[in-house]
Amino acid sequence: MNKMKQYTKGLLFASLALAGITLSSCKDQPDKYEVADGKPTVNYIRCLSTEVQNYNDAADMHYTNGELVLEASPQSTLALVGSNLRSVYELYFNDRKAVLNTSYITDNTLIVDVPKDVPIMVTDKIYMVTQSKDTVTYDFHVVIPAPVVTSMSCEYAKAGERVTITGSYMVNDAGVPLEVYFTGADGQDIPATINSISDDFTSVEVTIPEGAAEGPVTMTSIYGTAHSSFYYQDHRGMLFDFDNGRTQQGWHARTITSSDWSISGNYLVLGEGATMSADGGWDDGNNSFEYWCGDWNTPQEYPSPQGVRLFDVVDFSAAETLNLKFEMCIPASNAWAAGAMQIIFAPTNYVTLGGGTPDIYGDAVTGANNIFFRCPGQSDWDSSDYFSKMNPLPRALYRPWTATGSFDTSDQWITVTLPIASSFVYSFDGSGLPFSLQEKDFASLTIFIVGGGIGGTECNPYIMIDNIRAVPNK
Repeated sequence: MNKMKQYTKGLLFASLALAGITLSSCKDQPDKYEVADGKPTVNYIRCLSTEVQNYNDAADMHYTNGELVLEASPQSTLALVGSNLRSVYELYFNDRKAVLNTSYITDNTLIVDVPKDVPIMVTDKIYMVTQSKDTVTYDFHVVIPAPVVTSMSCEYAKAGERVTITGSYMVNDAGVPLEVYFTGADGQDIPATINSISDDFTSVEVTIPEGAAEGPVTMTSIYGTAHSSFYYQDHRGMLFDFDNGRTQQGWHARTITSSDWSISGNYLVLGEGATMSADGGWDDGNNSFEYWCGDWNTPQEYPSPQGVRLFDVVDFSAAETLNLKFEMCIPASNAWAAGAMQIIFAPTNYVTLGGGTPDIYGDAVTGANNIFFRCPGQSDWDSSDYFSKMNPLPRALYRPWTATGSFDTSDQWITVTLPIASSFVYSFDGSGLPFSLQEKDFASLTIFIVGGGIGGTECNPYIMIDNIRAVPNK
């Protein structure tokens, strides 16, 4: 018994002494990481991504957490398991250098993401380089997915015009050249001429082929075939093309016209060269497009096409799965440099055209006003008890000029894409709001270039807009 006490006492003193050394060392250099000498050894590799299966993975790839793997797609998180892994100073998958984080490296494990860049020279090996420039290899295959086709610079460009298609893995192999196809009127694939491919395989410039019609873009590489989620000349979810009888109705009448600038018939003009102050001052006469649903009847009705509630035109029941898109053209002579394009959807109890209440569905509605837009409860305009109880409506603030101080589209039309769930999260002054829009909130639409909380430069913008639509984001 005494021997056990003596042993325990001795063990305690030894532990305290070791702890003292450790604590002293940590106190002196608490986070010091040192590269080890010698060479590393990898015994096996595990995939740490839980259920790795997304658009970056090949169709037949399916990893689960901790599974041993001999191959992986770009951006997969891997754990290399072996010995002396702190000796790894640089690491490459094929010829692409990986980013090493010493916080995730121990003697026996090294956690790393497969680089997203496509390798130029494929060797199917991992190269581990030590500080003394010794190199240790390990057989491993990086599975490059089929092309990912994300967006097109202008979805309404005309045949013969050049557009840029962006995405990833747009690989042009010498033996299997990259191919791009548009959809024909009968659903057939029509090949497009490829003018150039970016060095990082993330964009391709093509010429729109004759006969291209509404439909997805198809791209084929040595690694497979993929289709775009967007459509060329997309009419799905069309809210306003300014040619179908549904147009503005509210307090202001902006110019809606066709001209040599037209991309597809009539288009809306905001600003029209009027001076915009540096703080994006209130000028609804020149900068506000209003579509407030309803009519002047009592009870209020929602006739189609003019007056219909927008959620009766497009299914907004899963708004988080939609993108709001439109084509836009800003001449270089009239660049945009101040004010935010505030895009706000509103329910019928916040604004309608006539306000004959209740409406034909028995719901209480509110007539024309601008209090709903300014944010109820945040302005001295809304002193009435009714408006003060309104919750602010989250809206999108589109202000591309903030990146460089001024923005134009070089006299060309471009496609603007705003994911609804991540874009409609602002208040009038630019402060944040949670995304909370429900189907009923998509009844009316106002687009007003004003405020936004960021100062700019006095300007005279001329902003043309066409084909406002809500389409699937996948």
